[in-house]
Amino acid sequence: MSDCCSIGEQCRLTSVSLLRLQSWLSPAFPTGSYSYSHSLEWAVEAGYIKDRESLVDWLEADLCHGSVRNEAIFFCEAWCSARDNDSAKLLEIAELAAVFRGTSEFALESSQQGSACRATLRQVWPNRLLDSLSQLLSERKVPPVLAVILGVRSAKEGIPISVALPAFLQSYVANLVTAGVRLIPLGQTDGQLAIAALEEAVLAASAQARNATIDDLGSAAFMVDLASMAHETQYTRLFRS
Repeated sequence: MSDCCSIGEQCRLTSVSLLRLQSWLSPAFPTGSYSYSHSLEWAVEAGYIKDRESLVDWLEADLCHGSVRNEAIFFCEAWCSARDNDSAKLLEIAELAAVFRGTSEFALESSQQGSACRATLRQVWPNRLLDSLSQLLSERKVPPVLAVILGVRSAKEGIPISVALPAFLQSYVANLVTAGVRLIPLGQTDGQLAIAALEEAVLAASAQARNATIDDLGSAAFMVDLASMAHETQYTRLFRS
């Protein structure tokens, strides 16, 4: 069991740290997240997602049992390693996260957002540990992963895991809801209702990840990976994944 909870809760969230976390998770932060649907585009075309309820069901399954659950574990493990200044463990987590992708599109989605996030953080909010990790990953030709980069930077900012992880997952699913609003399509109010309906799942996934380790990685949301594979050859596409 991870010890992130007990020690992490002792961190104090300052006003500046809160502002920075909001900036890093904002749609205005230049990661290019708006261009990815995480396989939703094919699921909509195939009829698996057709309204707000089916969108919420799909995202909840991915959040609690699929690839997003793994992202939560990677975020938490990176946060703990950064808190402890354990560079060796952090590199291990970063390398594992980079290869833990079910499809080529998910790998592209992960590496490009991670690279964009890392580049902006290093220019605007530099940090020595993040710089060191970036150099090691570059030497090994390992692409950065968004969850790991944000986990590291949140820890070094002193943001408690109890705040950083749910905020990261909320931002993650909110971006996918926005994709769903465009694809289904839904109205803006329906989009906000979907985000609200996923709040409990976000909190549950966060709590689960904080009590997990890399030994608990895995996915039971196989349809998400199959949808991603089908999206690679989808004839008309708005999104990159």
